[in-house]
Amino acid sequence: MIPSIMHQFLHDALPESVWKNRLIKDGPLRFLEFGPLDVDRLQRLGIKVDRLGPRLVSCMWNEDSPVEIGGFLVVDNLAMGQPSMGGTRMLPDITPDIIHNLARGMTLKNAAADLPFGGGKSGIVRPENLCEEDRYEVIKGFGQLLKRYKQIYIPGPDVGTNDADMKTFAIENGLNNVVSKPADMGGNRIDELGGAANGVVVATKALLEHLPRLKQLPQFKNMIIPKPSKMEVLIQGFGAVGAHVARIFHDYDPENSPIIKGISDVDGYLLNSDGLPWKELFDMWKEFGAVTQKYFHDQIMHKDLPELKHMVFSNSSNNLLTESAFCLVPASPVSNYLDVNALTNPSMTTDRMGTWRIIVEGANTYSPNPAKKAERRRMERHVYRDKGVLIATDYLVNSGGVIYAAHERIVPTPGHLLIPKDILGNPNAIEGWLEKNRDDFANLAEIRRKAAVEKLETVIRRNMEELIDGLCKDADSLPCEIAERISVQRIASKEKSRTARDIMEEAPTIGVDKSVTDAAQLIVDAHVPIVNVVSEKGKLIGIVTSWDITKAMASKLPMDSPLTKIMTADVITSSPDATIIDCIRKLENHEISAMPIVDQDKVVGIISGDILARRTLFRLLQTMT
Repeated sequence: MIPSIMHQFLHDALPESVWKNRLIKDGPLRFLEFGPLDVDRLQRLGIKVDRLGPRLVSCMWNEDSPVEIGGFLVVDNLAMGQPSMGGTRMLPDITPDIIHNLARGMTLKNAAADLPFGGGKSGIVRPENLCEEDRYEVIKGFGQLLKRYKQIYIPGPDVGTNDADMKTFAIENGLNNVVSKPADMGGNRIDELGGAANGVVVATKALLEHLPRLKQLPQFKNMIIPKPSKMEVLIQGFGAVGAHVARIFHDYDPENSPIIKGISDVDGYLLNSDGLPWKELFDMWKEFGAVTQKYFHDQIMHKDLPELKHMVFSNSSNNLLTESAFCLVPASPVSNYLDVNALTNPSMTTDRMGTWRIIVEGANTYSPNPAKKAERRRMERHVYRDKGVLIATDYLVNSGGVIYAAHERIVPTPGHLLIPKDILGNPNAIEGWLEKNRDDFANLAEIRRKAAVEKLETVIRRNMEELIDGLCKDADSLPCEIAERISVQRIASKEKSRTARDIMEEAPTIGVDKSVTDAAQLIVDAHVPIVNVVSEKGKLIGIVTSWDITKAMASKLPMDSPLTKIMTADVITSSPDATIIDCIRKLENHEISAMPIVDQDKVVGIISGDILARRTLFRLLQTMT
């Protein structure tokens, strides 16, 4: 059944006419789909269409399931490549606008990571009091809903889901339609390896190398840059990202590892000016989850050890952000960790924040919402310009997870390791098949891990260099503006290289011996603005548009007249290898709405203004031509 919260939200947001005209039924599965031309309907769902997307928003649920199974999918755009890639979040308060914010973050993150995938995200509306048995059914059922979109979206884990859930998705939809699978499926297991945290560590190391260049800016001229081994770090959110940040800092370069001065979690924060016992805390986190309060009770309250004399514990998690250190790593799933005033309910206000020099964002903080972007700029004007704190924007630094995940597609699964179609959806049969191929999958997982690490090092270091370059060259810009410029330029560059072949749709053809009535019927049946008139050998000799037929009717031309009476013989065409920009220019210069794509005199597809709106970022391209 549809989750009750989701049902109420959709019925409040959408009029009955939308339910009647747009509801798609596939057995027990239900879908409401909206595209970039559904501006009003998307606005009702809290989503504002802009030059980047979204490409698709789907509200989906299982009508007949005994437990509540439903949620949302947003494919923001496919400019960097198809399919899109992004995690599946599972929380009770999931709404389309939340998923859209996350999907846009994935668009920018995949672009910043220079990955050949678009940006997408999905969200499961978690039922109340969900037991473990029902949870499995919810994950399995949502995987069945996602099967409809496997050509344009690949899920991975996110808040509320894990690598084991991705295995459930893979059992339903196949190995190539899920990322961050366990090692026994050849996966790069983001949670286990700490992919996002690895990106944060690489970014921090790279920033230390490039920070001296920032001294040309007045707010950084007196900045003292510590040696890596003397750098103090605060980690807000000692969880899936934050805990691995502490571990990888020390695994990465033990002799130059920083001082983990403070950490926080849901129970409070720990602080020690001499450095926290990160290894002990990491092991506790793996076993118990939250660690700050437990460590305080087990190690501090009942022991009088010299090494604990500088240890501080507070049950107010957010107050960690009043403490000072060279580097702050926000890794808690809270986008609004800092703001100028308390009206937006941030973790901390800037008047109470500690003294830092760099913020490396491990948590996802980006939002395309205009009000949220304005809040972000306001915060950065105060923190970056007035206080001299460099902020490394989330999608430039925490893309390690998606880089790890992407290499499950970039390094393809060999044919003999693809799950046989006849056992898809059968967990017992698949487990037996996986066991037979265990060694091959283990080797594949290691190949993918090594490739991901090499890519991560290269691209995140480049991001930090470009961020510093941008800030030095444009002293008036904020870090968030430079970061978005980096990603958007990569998206635009990728989009400019796409061709008509990448986006064209099938083009109906009609024989030259047919009548006006035949052409009119084909236009109606195929839902296209033009039909292509071809010779007996299939050569294009003209086109007939809906406007041609309207003119014929107005002039009272008999509808059984031959097509040669109304067709345009001087046809504007383009080739499959023409760039999208060339196609846009032809349509605009000749003031036409559509044109055939022709290869060696044969019609192979069609391009139209509607196709450009749905399948490209033509509005972005127009600003760059």
